[in-house]
Amino acid sequence: MLGAVSENPVTQNSAGNAELAAALERVAAGDQLAFGELYDLTSARIFGLVRRLLIDHAQSEEVTQEVFLEIWQTAPRFDATRGGAMSWMMTMAHRRAVDRIRASQAGRDRDQRIGRRDLTVAYDDVAETVEITIEHERVARAMTRLTELQREAVSLAYYGGLTHSELAHHLDVPLGTVKTRLRDGMIRLRDELGVNA
Repeated sequence: MLGAVSENPVTQNSAGNAELAAALERVAAGDQLAFGELYDLTSARIFGLVRRLLIDHAQSEEVTQEVFLEIWQTAPRFDATRGGAMSWMMTMAHRRAVDRIRASQAGRDRDQRIGRRDLTVAYDDVAETVEITIEHERVARAMTRLTELQREAVSLAYYGGLTHSELAHHLDVPLGTVKTRLRDGMIRLRDELGVNA
């Protein structure tokens, strides 16, 4: 994907979102071939996000399967007017991965309480690293307030997992421009969401 850079990445991104949204509509109607196409188009990115959060390969595969099952079951609820298809699916994947982390941590905490009744509960460092405080709808609304260039840079960095250098190459712009778009986009998101710096 990074090898061939389009002259107009915004148009390419919009076309990709339109293709995914159309595939989701067909999936919502029960089209199994469309689901296969959707899987082929998105599975690597969804697995990549889940793997970054869970680290464990086997659990990442399980969660990715759960995400695609949820996509199959909830495709009729996708609303293209509220955000892009890839963002919808990546948010679902992010939530599933975080749920798995929280469930694993809860199991570990329960085992520790049973095994060490005389000790205080261990410090919960996993929850600190995965705590999510912003709901998807608030973020989606805030993302619409960014410029198209900021939104694209933030989406590719957060959902696509691209580094600053990869973003610069993908968007065919200087590294400094990418950093400025990301910084300005994140400042604007923070202001829109009312998050203190």
